[in-house]
Amino acid sequence: MPRLFVALEIPREAALSLSLLRGGLHGARWIDVENYHITLRFIGDVDAPTADELVNALDRIRRSAFELSLVGMGSFGSKKPHSLWAGVSASPDLMALQGEIERLCQRLELRPDPRRFTPHVTLARLRNPRVRDVVEYLSQRSNFHVGPFTVGQFVVLSSREAVGGGPYVTEEIYPLSKGIVPVPQAVADKSYTVASGD
Repeated sequence: MPRLFVALEIPREAALSLSLLRGGLHGARWIDVENYHITLRFIGDVDAPTADELVNALDRIRRSAFELSLVGMGSFGSKKPHSLWAGVSASPDLMALQGEIERLCQRLELRPDPRRFTPHVTLARLRNPRVRDVVEYLSQRSNFHVGPFTVGQFVVLSSREAVGGGPYVTEEIYPLSKGIVPVPQAVADKSYTVASGD
């Protein structure tokens, strides 16, 4: 059964900039460029009726398009790094969209994701790297920046459990409107930083 997740796709130009970061680190298995994305909510394995409910619920989301930038790099797993990522700039619109998706998932009684939402683009999975090699790789790329680019839609993607990092299949596309939908002040005031997790 496919595993589902809700995500933002990375535009081609931004993905090509990310692809220039590939290489130079022993033990890295690099994600294919066409599989770069920002996960908004991991759903996991669900039956067909639940998947249909999710698809219908997400179709009720009404939000406007917004801009994002990719800023900085890091790794998950401080003592034993297991993946490399590119960071995402702070965005009230992104947090509002993710929050609405999370509330819909809770209403559908989907299994909660135990990880705190940390927006990022996974670039590589790491297999037994030396910590100092990871630190050196990241320090040489600390000024990485891409964007801004417009986020005009979000998608439901599927993958097979046995294959980490793709290939992903786009199951549903949800366009964001070109009009302005105000972000609640409580969300707009919320700031976040990229932290360890995955």
